[in-house]
Amino acid sequence: MKVLGINGSPRIGGNIDILLDKVLEGAESKGADIEKIVLNKLKFVPCQECEEMTYDGSCLIKDGMQEVYKKIKEADAVIFASPIFFGSLSAQAKMMIDRFQCAWRAKYILKKDNGYKKIQSAFICVEASTRKDFLENAKAVTKNFFVTINANYKYELFCQGIEFKADILRHQGYLKKAFKLGAKIAS
Repeated sequence: MKVLGINGSPRIGGNIDILLDKVLEGAESKGADIEKIVLNKLKFVPCQECEEMTYDGSCLIKDGMQEVYKKIKEADAVIFASPIFFGSLSAQAKMMIDRFQCAWRAKYILKKDNGYKKIQSAFICVEASTRKDFLENAKAVTKNFFVTINANYKYELFCQGIEFKADILRHQGYLKKAFKLGAKIAS
């Protein structure tokens, strides 16, 4: 089984990075092949809403997103992780999701196979506040992304009241939940 982690946080070594590593460690403990993409390290542009589009769900823009499309198509499970910024996903996470407009168009407008197989998925989110509406907003956007790539939204881990870099290390309960989530998704 191939498990792909997608880190939507701009902060390396931060809460999302640590939690995602723990989830991937849990998946690996069950024999999964794991890989992690850090969106902030990729060079890619936002969706350009191209007037000319493909009919197979692929994107015309050739940049770092091509790696993301390929890795998701190869994966059996995707773990998507983002902090909450201004009541929703980070800019990096949202920019990546918007680049799946081509896959959404193929699936829902053209009624064609967009090239994504059925897979499992999980969403990890960290926020400094305790506002449930922020998590629900991020979850709604993520669910739309998962449906577009044929991913079954199966697991989630929401960590609230976590503000400072690596603060998650003081919350062993969340780290244990992250490891168990990875083990479950790989089982």
